[in-house]
Amino acid sequence: MASVTYKNIVKKFGDATAVDDINFHVEDKEFLVLVGPSGCGKTTALRLLAGLEEITSGEILIEDRVVNDIAPKDRDIAMVFQSYALYPHLSVYENMAFGLKLKKTPKDEIKRRVAEAAEVLGITDLLDRKPRQLSGGQRQRVAVGRAIVREPKVFLFDEPLSNLDAKLRVQMRAEISKLHQRLQTTFIYVTHDQVEAMTMATRIAVINKGKLQQIDSPQNLYDHPDNLFVAGFIGSPAMNFFSAHLRKDGGNLLVDSGDFTISIPIESAKKYEKYTGRDVVFGIRPENIHDAHFTPPNIHGENVAVKVDVTELMGNEIFLYLVSGKTTFVARVDPRSTLRVGEGAQVMFDMDHFHIFDAQTEEALR
Repeated sequence: MASVTYKNIVKKFGDATAVDDINFHVEDKEFLVLVGPSGCGKTTALRLLAGLEEITSGEILIEDRVVNDIAPKDRDIAMVFQSYALYPHLSVYENMAFGLKLKKTPKDEIKRRVAEAAEVLGITDLLDRKPRQLSGGQRQRVAVGRAIVREPKVFLFDEPLSNLDAKLRVQMRAEISKLHQRLQTTFIYVTHDQVEAMTMATRIAVINKGKLQQIDSPQNLYDHPDNLFVAGFIGSPAMNFFSAHLRKDGGNLLVDSGDFTISIPIESAKKYEKYTGRDVVFGIRPENIHDAHFTPPNIHGENVAVKVDVTELMGNEIFLYLVSGKTTFVARVDPRSTLRVGEGAQVMFDMDHFHIFDAQTEEALR
């Protein structure tokens, strides 16, 4: 097995910088997910590790070996692509065995590895079929199986589930997580879907415009985002943001958005008093906004007057799209809520869970 290290990695395509001075370390047997919007540089970062793109500057290490000038076939990695890239004229068995045959692996060893991978992935009964006879999920398993049989030090996944329907994506997420637990190998996985990242990763690296924004465990990213981008990207529905001003009124520290004013609890206010007078962005997640009639006990709640714009009934919860002044935001409320479109209402902000960011730098204020 192997660790992976990116040291000051830069990749330019002409005048465009796709990866901008990225540094991070992936531990042996870790499941790291690179996540970010389309075009942010996450796939380029993966392709640099695979040797499919040439590094402009910096070093990539697998274990303690710099691999910048080592051919892809000699890096001891295996990559699963977004497209299945299966040979249509070959059977599942032949597709999975193809790379091993090129390396002149003995036939008995090929048979053993393919059989073991097929059993792990639940495709033993599909080995004689051609790709056209398989469903999308089955083809994706074959693509993963082709990587498994190589028994590499590092597995690379480039958005492998994006071509699957929603139900199958959920199923394959669980299967890839179980596969990681079973193989105990280093996984580096690229996706633009933050739900995939949150549910699968040991750690998540958030990338935007070629720069690493934050790398941490899923829960820490969710609870303690370093900046406005990470806060808005991680979480579904996304965090709500309000342009506001911090001001004092007597002994109270207030968040004044112009449309509403709410008080910060005394315990938290101590941390933010030094920012009094500053323009900020106030952030609160949808699950921390409640119908005032169904508010959890023992929270520091602040009432905000709103108008209900849209309701989405989800069965176990309701999404309310609310308007305060010119700002629209989302609340995730108790399914017993009776608020309806067009009504004026009171919602409760849970001030035990909120975020404040500097309006200029967009960095979190701690």
